[in-house]
Amino acid sequence: MSKRKILITGKGSYVGTNFIKWLEQSPEQYEVVELSVRGTEWKEHDFSIYDVVLHVAGIAHVSTDPSMEQQYYKVNRDLAIEVAEKAKKEHVKQFVFTSSIIVYGDSSSEKVIDRNTVPKPSNFYGNSKLQAEEGIKLLESNSFRVVILRPPMVYGRHSKGNFVRLSRLARELPVFPDYDNKRSMIYIKNLCEFVKLVIDNYESGLFFPQNSEYVKTSEMVSCIAEAHNKRIRLTKVFNPIIKMMITKVGIVNKVFGNLYYEQNISEYKVNYRVLSLRESITVTEVER
Repeated sequence: MSKRKILITGKGSYVGTNFIKWLEQSPEQYEVVELSVRGTEWKEHDFSIYDVVLHVAGIAHVSTDPSMEQQYYKVNRDLAIEVAEKAKKEHVKQFVFTSSIIVYGDSSSEKVIDRNTVPKPSNFYGNSKLQAEEGIKLLESNSFRVVILRPPMVYGRHSKGNFVRLSRLARELPVFPDYDNKRSMIYIKNLCEFVKLVIDNYESGLFFPQNSEYVKTSEMVSCIAEAHNKRIRLTKVFNPIIKMMITKVGIVNKVFGNLYYEQNISEYKVNYRVLSLRESITVTEVER
């Protein structure tokens, strides 16, 4: 059996770097090349030698500055579609695009997503991802399979964003709000295994990979503290303030709001959950 040749467009990305490490466990099955798509040199690269292109390049949600809007569309939408067009033109069999749960908007007091939920981006980051999805889907054919992934927040060793902030708080604070909320998340190795499976099975379509357990922020913070042999006391005393602020203050919304997929839309024919929530958090904190 010949090796499956995979091109990752977006050099040095968190998902791409971890996916390469994940496939290194099976060097006889996969040959992976990482390609920077900054500038224009990538346009000269020969895509025809690859079976799959995994597109992970993009700007994360790092700024709401209106001056950044056009840059988000240029990178997250236009570049993604351009890479997909080149892949199709040069007879790549499968294109995997990493989108995000953010196409459904920000978290809120109640935000549950099922297959019938219509995407409604709340900012240009989410809108740029959704427009990229729509442009790429138009290219699909019998000989060019398109996979759209909409993962929730990804966490793991060396991850960035809210998980890192919560980890720091768990290690530093003596108390933390015990506020009821529910969020979908996915451990990086669980995501890598899922990407491997959709490539192995030559899939096409829209997928919603997530952990098998939802996250309650306070329980996750407690679990992180426990991994560091630290006790943190959970209290409901701040809950009235949080409830009042959750729809008004962005950071409070991100930490304590609800944003989750129904579990049944994330089911797959093969189990892809490598580690449970508690196991993955413990491993992440020990490795940190």
